[in-house]
Amino acid sequence: MSKHGKKYTEALKQVEKNKTYAADEAVALLKKIDYAKFDATVEVAYNLSVDPKQADQQIRGAVVLPNGTGKTQRVIVFAEGPQAKAAEEAGADVVGSDDLVQRIQDGWLDFDVAVATPPMMAKVGRLGRVLGPKGLMPNPKTGTVTMDVTKAINDVKAGQVTYRVDKAGLIHAPIGKISFDDAKLLENFKAFNEVILRARPAAAKGNYMKSVTLTSTFGPGLPVDTNTL
Repeated sequence: MSKHGKKYTEALKQVEKNKTYAADEAVALLKKIDYAKFDATVEVAYNLSVDPKQADQQIRGAVVLPNGTGKTQRVIVFAEGPQAKAAEEAGADVVGSDDLVQRIQDGWLDFDVAVATPPMMAKVGRLGRVLGPKGLMPNPKTGTVTMDVTKAINDVKAGQVTYRVDKAGLIHAPIGKISFDDAKLLENFKAFNEVILRARPAAAKGNYMKSVTLTSTFGPGLPVDTNTL
């Protein structure tokens, strides 16, 4: 039984087997073969020669893409006092303290990013089992545990993307929408790629980037030569 439908199969026919595409070729082809009836997300996937089990080979962080992601992010902020006021003025969707912790404990999860000031983490820590598995737990490595809540909110709203290597040594991240101009997608791709290159752990051996693949929401993956960015 086929795992994919007719539209996917037709799209796959236009992808050359065993070919690694130049970045601009990949973006152009990705748009050509996209068949979603909505503005599909363009995602990049890295297969890295790292061992995430080793503390010195963990890769995690955040980057603000030059042209954003094309998605409006809903941001909540755990803060009190001046930081709570600053968060509200910066456009946070929800700001709170104990009340917000309780709301989430009651099952509310209608947001994309959570930001917290350091003093609030003792309370937010109670939500670890809820937020952790969903990748929503505030973390200083991604700039979401900070006293500068204004910057954190602005970065998220401007198109910040967080990334983290998984157990298999893979990193997945959105770099825009299929409706973006080719130049904007390539600029976002280049910016993200440079961040991953700089994040190479000193302990990583051999060919750091074993493979890089560009794909859209429903489309087939296209192997990319990042040296062409």
